[in-house]
Amino acid sequence: MMHFDSLQGWLSWQEGLHPLAIDLGLERAAHIYRALNPDAIKPPTVTVAGTNGKGSCVAFLEAIYKAEGYRVGAYTSPHIRKYNERIKINGEPVSDAMICEAFARIESVRKDTSLSYFEFGTLAALDIFWRSNVDIQLLEVGMGGRLDAVNIIDPDVSLVASIDIDHVDWLGSTREAIGHEKAGIFRANTPAIVGDPNPPDSLRQNASDKQSLLYCIGQDFSYQKQQSGWDWSAGNQPLTQLPDPGLKGEHQFRNASSVIMAVLQLNKKIPVTENSIRAGLKNVALPGRFQRIELDNDTPLLLDVGHNPEAVTTLAEYLCAAYPNRRVHAIFSMMKDKDIAGVLKIMAPAIYAWYFVPLTNPRAISTTAVQEFFSQCQITNVSFDYTAFAGAFAAAKKQCQNDDLLLVFGSFFLVSDCLNELEGK
Repeated sequence: MMHFDSLQGWLSWQEGLHPLAIDLGLERAAHIYRALNPDAIKPPTVTVAGTNGKGSCVAFLEAIYKAEGYRVGAYTSPHIRKYNERIKINGEPVSDAMICEAFARIESVRKDTSLSYFEFGTLAALDIFWRSNVDIQLLEVGMGGRLDAVNIIDPDVSLVASIDIDHVDWLGSTREAIGHEKAGIFRANTPAIVGDPNPPDSLRQNASDKQSLLYCIGQDFSYQKQQSGWDWSAGNQPLTQLPDPGLKGEHQFRNASSVIMAVLQLNKKIPVTENSIRAGLKNVALPGRFQRIELDNDTPLLLDVGHNPEAVTTLAEYLCAAYPNRRVHAIFSMMKDKDIAGVLKIMAPAIYAWYFVPLTNPRAISTTAVQEFFSQCQITNVSFDYTAFAGAFAAAKKQCQNDDLLLVFGSFFLVSDCLNELEGK
């Protein structure tokens, strides 16, 4: 049996253990989970899927249940800076020691079952949460839903935040195919909340086939922005004059609305007051999502991990609304399996100057390859002169004038590099 004294030792070993970085399927993880937890003890569970908005929905849920005084476990991915961010209790990443102990327990029962890096992390989170006696666990799907390791747990409420084209090699190239995968988290006679205003038929059909209790935004619940605050309603359950979400962007009203519906569906198991809903909406925070940082040269810095057409459409709309007529200097990088051309076409009208940064991750797009995409999109105001984030950051800051905006977007790894650079300074 393998054993390591450090978290990094465990993670480095896991990265090379399984032949595939992504290996969708439930049998391996379910087998190990039963060995770890033969009595299948689990806290009340909300499972969250979606092309975009998953992390925001988990953050809203976490803030609301924390405000009510519950002990909350939240599992999300990927992390931005430290692996521990993936497994949090009451908003705080758990310790290296706690994760290493969970990995050791997994390894003690694994025998000849091969697990991926993501499956190890998911099992560790589930193991830590039930041993820590959390009152509720919030599980973010890594990819898809139906075959994602998180789906070994039967949720008490399922939430699909949005459906768009991403991860086509694994999930399919249409919204119908992807909707089918997302709906894999639905269960019979269990609330299934959908925050996409135009869900594909496949998702509705899955809910019907499984006899899930389907609630769709714009149909079963809705929101209305007012001059001050906003109103939410579902049947005869109105909430009025709610505070604007602490996370910025129009899409966060949809995410917050979906979360409120999920919370109310769980109210018999985990009661929550209206005051806690209000406090959670207001106080929620999430790094890397329209995150604004003030720099010492009076140029605001905006960070966003948006890396697909739906996400950057929202980003472009936000830039137009929140920073009208500003010159935007964008430091950019992406993974090579993403729709890079689609992202560039959407963002091009909003960007004054581009600074491309190659990443060390083997999945990242190279400078040579990305030049082709910029050329296809007829974008010429771009510099490829940098080998690391620090150089691009210094150059972009130097070019910024009064009222300009510095934007870092396109990859979790790039945002991580940015935050590390700022902390180093």
